[in-house]
Amino acid sequence: MALSTLLLGCSSAPSRPEPAPLQPDPKLLGMRQAWGIDIGRVDFPLVLQVAGNTVGVASSEGQVSLLDTRTGEPVWRAEVGVPLNAGVGHDGRMAAVVTTENELVALQEGRELWRQRLNAPSYTAPLVAGGRVFVLGADRSVSAYDGQSGRRLWNQSRSGEALVLRQPGVLIPVGDTLVAGLSGRLAGLNPLNGSARWEVPIATPRGTNDVERLVDLVAGVARQDAVVCTRAFQAALGCVDAARGALVWSKPAVGASGLSGDTTLLLGVESDGTVIAWRRADGERAWSTSQLRFRKLSSPLLLGPALVVGDDAGRLHFLSRTDGALQTRIETDGTPITVTPVLAGSTVVVVTRDGRVLGLRPE
Repeated sequence: MALSTLLLGCSSAPSRPEPAPLQPDPKLLGMRQAWGIDIGRVDFPLVLQVAGNTVGVASSEGQVSLLDTRTGEPVWRAEVGVPLNAGVGHDGRMAAVVTTENELVALQEGRELWRQRLNAPSYTAPLVAGGRVFVLGADRSVSAYDGQSGRRLWNQSRSGEALVLRQPGVLIPVGDTLVAGLSGRLAGLNPLNGSARWEVPIATPRGTNDVERLVDLVAGVARQDAVVCTRAFQAALGCVDAARGALVWSKPAVGASGLSGDTTLLLGVESDGTVIAWRRADGERAWSTSQLRFRKLSSPLLLGPALVVGDDAGRLHFLSRTDGALQTRIETDGTPITVTPVLAGSTVVVVTRDGRVLGLRPE
């Protein structure tokens, strides 16, 4: 399917109101920088994935690395030679990225294994699992490739809307099911052949034109066992039991970025920068804080008793899990933090727009 238009996830909008002054840092939580490296500017929708003690990172220009999160040292580094659209998917050994030329590139031990031409762009980090590489296309197709040869094993395509988001979508394994976000629906596929097992709507298209009817699920899910909670862009959030293919609940919500959470709470950021906690059991609001409104926040990461979000000035704000009160604040390099932070062991990994990768640990 040819894509007639691509809509940016952070599309242009009227100038935002001026944010309120930041409150003084109470320094209630001790965090220190354990290591830091530079990888080059990151202008594409990088997604950090952790496997054991490794995390995959990449620059927009195509330098891809697996880092040891204990030291920040590269396990290996490779040059793709072409700017990137999506990545980095990896399993701790093999990594996969998608280039701006619509090529899927597989890498291992610092060398290229293979590259394959895709039928459509992809803005979602490939999933590397079970000796295969899975790709979610911007045309809402899902494909599987053999990890060693690059041979395409299957492709499931479907008709889609004229507009899609130019930001990462949902593509994760849950047990023996491949779970993908297709428009406003979460779908469970058989990873061996791509056949559909179930589809559950999180949000349905509404409105009279393509922009109003745009519904896509965005990357950043909060999973507990087989229950996957996800957000539909500017429309809703909901939880699905992937073992049964059944909707647990869905609630209206106006946000464009992913979720974090644990057994009792879901955390997210609304489009105006309000940070909200919802009860995982039923989706009712537990608390919200507007102290960081209009600061263009990253998706949150829940860290036990605290959560962390980055802003467009390179600050990391650590908030209380209980009520959202500020615990501490850390400055980075002054450039936006648009990549969702991740936790690897006891290390929080953060990436700035200028490509500064930091490993932070509790003091």
